[in-house]
Amino acid sequence: MSPEPQSDVLGPAYRVETMSLPPDDEGAVVATLVTLPASRPSGRAVLHVHGFADYFFHTEYAEWWAERGYTFYAIDLRKYGRSLREHQTPNYVGDLRDYFAEIDLAWWRITQRDRHTEVIVSGHSTGGLTLPLWANQRRPAQMTGMVLNSPWFDMKGAAWLRSLAARLAIERLATRRPMQAIPRRVNSFYAQSIHSSHGGEWDYDLTWKPIDSRPVYAGWLRAVRRGHAELHAGLDVPSPALVLSSTRSVSPAEMNDDVHANDIVLDVLQIRRWASSLGRHVTSIAVDGALHDVVLSRPEVRRRVYDHIDTWLQAWVEGSGDGSDEEGHHSDHAHQGDHGA
Repeated sequence: MSPEPQSDVLGPAYRVETMSLPPDDEGAVVATLVTLPASRPSGRAVLHVHGFADYFFHTEYAEWWAERGYTFYAIDLRKYGRSLREHQTPNYVGDLRDYFAEIDLAWWRITQRDRHTEVIVSGHSTGGLTLPLWANQRRPAQMTGMVLNSPWFDMKGAAWLRSLAARLAIERLATRRPMQAIPRRVNSFYAQSIHSSHGGEWDYDLTWKPIDSRPVYAGWLRAVRRGHAELHAGLDVPSPALVLSSTRSVSPAEMNDDVHANDIVLDVLQIRRWASSLGRHVTSIAVDGALHDVVLSRPEVRRRVYDHIDTWLQAWVEGSGDGSDEEGHHSDHAHQGDHGA
């Protein structure tokens, strides 16, 4: 039996509960569910999943949903943030489907225990890859929409990194040495652009979301690449989906204004290329000036992000439109820039 929810580090308005999971080869495993009640309960909820080397601290995002009548839930996945234990390799998993267990537990709490009948799922970066895989397999009846914030749909960088040969090399290495660290160049520009200690706007726990990210291991990268392959083959997510990204990706050599107005983590062209692979009803919007985590962008950019989400909600989730034609088939994909929404 899970302990009763307690006050979270984000403040007394937020409740937190630990969800016990089956142990793995490192020992005991837990995930954590954070909840912010709706300002006016409506039977609607949001379930959010974070990205790599990350955890949930996005109070503005949660409060935006809560003010609209959605109880907001966020999972810290196993070995991340609130769920990380001393005996564990941070952020490591050998199969993205392992995360389905904690998403299932959270879903039961949201829909059965707390009796929400309409749930939007929300995912950022790697969470934006994991959630569609889960939704495609589980196909939950209560899911009414999906909001993906810069989802990790393919590898950034040179074309050879996305080749079959590169994927097979990762498969071979991960089979022999799954805990082999993968060399990569990581700078701290993104963290500096958002954390308050470096002039950013956001104050979060640097032990849970380190300035210099986390090591990447062969087994974990294999899991991600297998997830990419499944997405690229085509999913059938059973609800309207909104994909948000920046308009441009850059790879800065120094800390400059480009860092504050572009995605410097993923390739937005790959995000937009593969967005239509989610299913039959996808709206893809590129937001000028957005960061990798679009809801951590500068205030004027965030306002546009929330306007886009609100417009999409009214058109396809809460309004008369349900993303279907007269025969019940989802509508065609929509791809828009900031100016076209």
